[in-house]
Amino acid sequence: MRRSGMLLPVASLPSKYGIGTFSKEAYDFIDMLHDAGQSLWQILPLGPTGYGDSPYQSFSTFAGNPYFIDLDELVKEGILSQEECNSYDWGNNEEYINYEKIYSSRFKILYKAYKRNDIGNNKKFNAFCHKNRWWLDDYALYMSIKNFYDGKSWIEWDKDIRERNEDSLLIYENKLREEVEFYKYLQYLFYQQWHKLKAYANKKGISIIGDIPIYVSLDSADTWANPELFQLNKECLPKAVAGCPPDSFCETGQLWGNPLYDWEYHKFTDYKWWIQRIESSFDLYDIVRIDHFRGFDEYYSIPYGDKTAINGTWEKGPGMELFKYVKDALGEVDIIAEDLGFLTDSVKKLLDDTGYPGMKILQFAFDSREDSDYLPHNYNRNCVVYTGTHDNNTIYGWYKEINKEDKRMSINYMNNKYTRDNAIHWDFICLAMRSVADTCIIPVQDYLGLGKEARINVPSTLGKNWTWRMSKKGFSKKMVKKIKMLTKLYGRM
Repeated sequence: MRRSGMLLPVASLPSKYGIGTFSKEAYDFIDMLHDAGQSLWQILPLGPTGYGDSPYQSFSTFAGNPYFIDLDELVKEGILSQEECNSYDWGNNEEYINYEKIYSSRFKILYKAYKRNDIGNNKKFNAFCHKNRWWLDDYALYMSIKNFYDGKSWIEWDKDIRERNEDSLLIYENKLREEVEFYKYLQYLFYQQWHKLKAYANKKGISIIGDIPIYVSLDSADTWANPELFQLNKECLPKAVAGCPPDSFCETGQLWGNPLYDWEYHKFTDYKWWIQRIESSFDLYDIVRIDHFRGFDEYYSIPYGDKTAINGTWEKGPGMELFKYVKDALGEVDIIAEDLGFLTDSVKKLLDDTGYPGMKILQFAFDSREDSDYLPHNYNRNCVVYTGTHDNNTIYGWYKEINKEDKRMSINYMNNKYTRDNAIHWDFICLAMRSVADTCIIPVQDYLGLGKEARINVPSTLGKNWTWRMSKKGFSKKMVKKIKMLTKLYGRM
C-alpha cells in the first residue's frame, strides 16, 4: 500500500506557550494532513527531556513529557485561569523554543492545577496509577528524589537510596508523598490528552509514527530502578557506554553516553523488558520507528570515562532472537527500522529476517564519486523514503551547501535544469513521492522550503538543537491543495 505523510515533532508545533503541545494547533495540523491527502504523522520520542533537551535522552522510556500538556484544556475545565497562564514568560519568538523559560514556568503552573484537584480521590486517576504502577511508581519517585538532590542524577545520590535500600525507599516515599503524587498527576494529564489527540488523528485517517531510541539515559528512572538490565559495576556506574565509531562526518566518533544493555540478562528473562517497552509504544503510536537498529546486531562499546569514541569496540547484540520473542508475544507489529549509516552483511540479513522496512534518505543519494543505495532506482518497495530526517539539514539548506559536482548530479538525475534554486525542494519532494517506496515521509520544513535555520538537530553538538518551531502561518490553502494533487498523482492517497 502506497502512503505518505509528514515529519513534525510535537514540540515544533505552534502554540502560545513557548513549545508545541496537545493544543488546538495540534488538531489543526491533523486537519491539514487530512486535507492534503496524507495518512501519516511522524513525531519524535514523547518522553520527558533531560540534559541538552534531547528527546533521545529522557528521564523515562515510559513517561510522557509534561511540556506537551495543553494548558488551555485545563482552563476550559476551570482548573486554571487564562490570566494565570498568560502571567508567565514563555518567550517572545514564535519560531524558537526557549527551554529555560519553559522549565521555569511549566511546572509552577501545573503544580497550581494539581493543588486544586483533590486528584487523590479521583477514580480515573487512581485507575490510571494502578494500571501503570509497574513503571509509574518508580518514575514519580525518581523525579521527586532527583528534585530533592537539586537535579542531580541518581549516581550522585547517597549510597542508600542510590542502591534502593528498602528502608530508604520508604523514607523518601513518605517524605516526598505530595511531590510523587504530583508527578503521577502530570502523567495522567499527558496520557489523557495524548490518547484524545491520537483518537482524533485516527478518526481522520491519520496514523501516528512514533520513535523509540534504542538506548535509555543513564540519568533515568529506568536505569535506577532496573540496574540489572544494564552493564553496570558494583558501584552502579557503567562499565561501558554507547556511541558510534569515527567516520567521515566525525573523526572522533559519537559519544552518546547511554548505558549498554546486559543482553545475557535480557535473554535470561525472555526479553520481558523489551517486550513491555514495545507493547507500551504501540499504546502510544500506530507505527514504531526503532532508532539505531544496527545496535541489535552489533553495538559499539566505549569504555566509561573516555572523552571520545575512538577506543570503542563492536560487540555482538541479541540479533534475530529478540524479534522472535517480540513476534511470539505481540504478533505482527508495524515497525520501521532506522538502518542508516554503514551496514554490514549481518545487519542487512537481520533487516531481511525481520521483514521490517528500512529507511532511504535522498540527501545521502547524491555523491558524484560513487553509486548509492539511496538513489531511488535502487529501492525496493519495502522501505520508507525521506528527503531528510530530524538529524539532517533541510533539503533546501543541504542543496545550497553541497559541491557543484553533487549538485549537477542531482539535477541530471531529476532531468531538470530549469528549476530556480528557491523552488528546488519541490523537485526532491516529487522524486521521493514518485519512488517505488511504499511509504514516503517529508519533513514539514521541506514542504515550507526553509533553509538551515529550520534544522532540528546537528548530531554530536549541544546548545542549539531541538528549538525550531513552525510558524503559525504554516501551510497556505494553495500549498495544501498542491500537496494533495501530488499525493494523488503519485498514487499515495
